[in-house]
Parts: sequence; structure tokens; C-alpha cells
Amino acid sequence: MAGTPQYLRNLNENLIMDALITQGAMSRADISRQTGLSKPTVSSAVEHLIERNLVKETGRADNAQGRKATLIQFNETAYYVCGVDIGATRIRVALADLNGQIVAYAAYPPIIQDMHQQQKSKESRQSNESQQSNESSERSVLLLLHGYVNQMLQKNGLEWSNIRCIGFGIPGVVLPGSGKIKRIVEPLTGMESAFSRDALARAFPCDVILDNDVNLAALGEYRSGAAVDSPLFVFFSIGAGTGAGIMVQGQLLHGLGGMTGEVAEMLMENGSRLEDVLSADGLLHLAKQRGLALGLKNSNELKNSNELKESNEVKNPNHSDAFPFSAEEVTGDNTDEIADEMQALTPELIFEAARNGEALVISVIKQYSRMIALALRQISTVLAPELIVLGGGIGGNGDVLLPILRQIAAEQFPVKPQLICSALGERAVVTGAVQVALQRTLLNLQQGVSEE
Repeated sequence: MAGTPQYLRNLNENLIMDALITQGAMSRADISRQTGLSKPTVSSAVEHLIERNLVKETGRADNAQGRKATLIQFNETAYYVCGVDIGATRIRVALADLNGQIVAYAAYPPIIQDMHQQQKSKESRQSNESQQSNESSERSVLLLLHGYVNQMLQKNGLEWSNIRCIGFGIPGVVLPGSGKIKRIVEPLTGMESAFSRDALARAFPCDVILDNDVNLAALGEYRSGAAVDSPLFVFFSIGAGTGAGIMVQGQLLHGLGGMTGEVAEMLMENGSRLEDVLSADGLLHLAKQRGLALGLKNSNELKNSNELKESNEVKNPNHSDAFPFSAEEVTGDNTDEIADEMQALTPELIFEAARNGEALVISVIKQYSRMIALALRQISTVLAPELIVLGGGIGGNGDVLLPILRQIAAEQFPVKPQLICSALGERAVVTGAVQVALQRTLLNLQQGVSEE
């Protein structure tokens, strides 16, 4: 209650902690001058903060005269927080101290792949067991995540009691009130219940926060990436799915039902959903429509095949070894072989070929970029952000995409935000997850929430 001794003590201690976090180590006298608190009040509050292990004495001040004062420093290792990015293609886990400094990071296979391997191993030992129930499957997912975090703690000599909060990022719509997941991208469909906030809270012995992954990526870029202190910016993610995180004056927008930034549902000119067109599958579909196929053989093998090389040169002298076939060249006995090669096409290989100057690939990238630009134009017109940050597995290829997008924006956008690429890359989501966990933890410590 406001005005009580406990409230005043918390207020004084919060002022001191804020000063130490902002200014670094200070003497008690410096703290008094910085905060405006009396020296006796500072001494009493500092002693209590030392008891709580939130500050510590460290070294001596370098004052010119008299007895050198003892310095007081915020104890960033009093507790730790974690961030977990539950991605469709990778699980990423980060451990951070109370300064938000990431001290450990690891990436793991996607949930589906790892669970499939575990299930296959179990079936080989217990072939007569019936198929797992949904409840059992959810428990397996949570045990897997728990094991990843536990492994990181053990490697860093920490116990679960050292962890105050874990932030989770999920590629789906998280309902702000209930923490339930309304929609989730493939291949995680069907796991909405396992990744709900309540399910995660039951599985982990600490505070839990759950948010959309692109929202957290936006926060990560704002705190320590490409958009530091930007008053209004959009993080536009293109990968297995498509989404946007919007930050205004340092605050994430969630909107009705957590749907702010769900640009996946925007419609293109032909009525297609934006995500169906711009996602990794959309890019591959466009590439295959344009006749791109990546040979399974490497360039050295192709060079050794004179007959194949000569055939390609006759049909198309502009072809290189990286993309030796086009759709109209698939004839005769090699039809099945080329079909297999079409299956080998990936976004990574498409962008690699674009960097190597493949003419047909570059034309595909330009067409793809025009569709990205159409979405960015609508976002820019509505929000007028000063900055748009591209991220995600595909959006992160800024060296290829940005020159095209910037030219289109300069020529066609009524509002012309700065277009840049993510500075955090694949760590953007997990960095944001660490930040929300850190904010919650510091708030709880300031409010005197039990540290047991």
C-alpha cells in the first residue's frame, strides 16, 4: 500500500538499482547525490539490497583525497533469464544475466524432427505399444523443451532456482488474455495446446511469458539490433511463414485478439493470401513455375559431363552449371531425374544462385521482390513508419532483396520508410524473448516478489 514503510523501502531500493544499472558502480555518496536520497537512507537500502544479493560491494573508488570509498555495483548474476524461440525449422535457446547480456546460446533441431526420432527409437523398443494420445504427445513436446533448457543450465553450472523467467516465442497468434494459441504455422499445426502459456507454466518451474515470434523479433531489434530507439518501425519477417511486428514508442502493438501484424492474411491482387505467396513455399512455387531446377550434381560433376554441358549450351547459352535445366527442357528419359532435381530446390540455393549472377534466377527474385514491395507499400501507407526491418530465413537475404526493394520504394511508395535488414539475424526472436523475460524479472524484483 502506498505510503507504508515497505512501499517506501521498495521505492528507495528501486531508485538505487536503477541508478546502478544505468550509471554502473558508484560509492554510497555518489548514489546519494544521484538519487537525492539521504546518506542514512542509502546505507540502509544498500545493506538490504546486499542481503537480497541484488547489489554487491566491489573495489574502491579512485578519489583523490581521503579514505577511498567502497563501490557498490548491481549484481547482474544474482539471477538469470532464458529466451526460447520455438521455430518451425529450428529451436533456439539463450541464457542471459540481469543486464540482458546473453551468456550462452544453442540451436536444436525442430520439434517435429526431434520428436519423430525419439518416437521411432521408442517404437523400436516397444513395438507393441499403441499410438500415443494427444496428452502424451504434448507432454513429450514439453519434456523436450525442458530438456534443452536444462542442458544449457547444466553446461553453465546453474540450477533452476537461478532462473526467474523464461520468454517463449511461437510462430502463431497468441491470445493476449488467455495465452492460448489461435493459429500456428506448419509444421507445428496440432501443437497449439502444448505451446499454450498454461501448458508451458506447468512444465517449467519459473515465471513464463509467451508471445508471437515476430513480435519478439521486433523487440529484439529495438533493444539491441537494427532499430535501436526507433519511435515507429515495422519488423517484416519472411520465412516458413510471414508476419510483422509493430513497435510504437518502445511498445509492441498486439491489437484485437493479438492479431496486429498478421499480414499473412493480407490479399494480393489475384486474391492469394500474402503468406501463400511470400513464404518459403511460395518462393519455391514461383521458382518452379518459372522453370528453375537445381541439379543434384555439383558443378564439378557437371563440368565433367561434356555431353550434358554441350546440350545445355545448344539449348541455352546463358545457362550455367548451377541451374542446368528449365521446364521446357524436361523431355524423354530424363523426366523423372529432373523432377527429382526440382524437389531439391531450396530458398538458400536460389539466393546463392542470384548472388552468382544467374540471369533466370535474378528475374525470379525481381518478380518475388515486387510482391514483397506490394505488401510493404500497403503497410507503409497505413502506418507511415520511419523504418522497416526485413528478417526471417528469406527476409534476411538483404544483400539480394534490398537493392530491388529500395528502387521500387523510391519510385512507387507514397511514404518512403528506410528499408534495412535485421542486425540480429536468426537470434532476433530469442533476443526479444530474453528481453520480455528480463523486463518481467526486474519488475518482480522491484515489487519485492519473493526471491525464494
